[in-house]
Amino acid sequence: MISVFRFLFRFLGYGFLALAIIAGISDASSSIALSELHMAPLGRVWFDLSPETLNLAQAVVQRHIHPSLWDPAIQEVLTWPVWAVFAPLGLLLLWLGAPKRRRQAQFA
Repeated sequence: MISVFRFLFRFLGYGFLALAIIAGISDASSSIALSELHMAPLGRVWFDLSPETLNLAQAVVQRHIHPSLWDPAIQEVLTWPVWAVFAPLGLLLLWLGAPKRRRQAQFA
């Protein structure tokens, strides 16, 4: 059962890293095209792709988890660039999904 979770963590971790790389390349190409630094915030990208799910996520967090969690914490994360959110999350999931290393006997 634990190996299933590790596989799932690794799978999601690689997926999040792929999203971070794609977002980084997109930010770099738009920065070159605009001749200025441009990093798309997660909230803007999410709203452009699916405003209904962003509103649904806000309603679920405020009604069922805690109202003050959305305002300071999640709104701050939504202002970060997409790659800055997904890259650390992907690395964390890969670390959690890494296979356990076996300790080898040491001979002197």
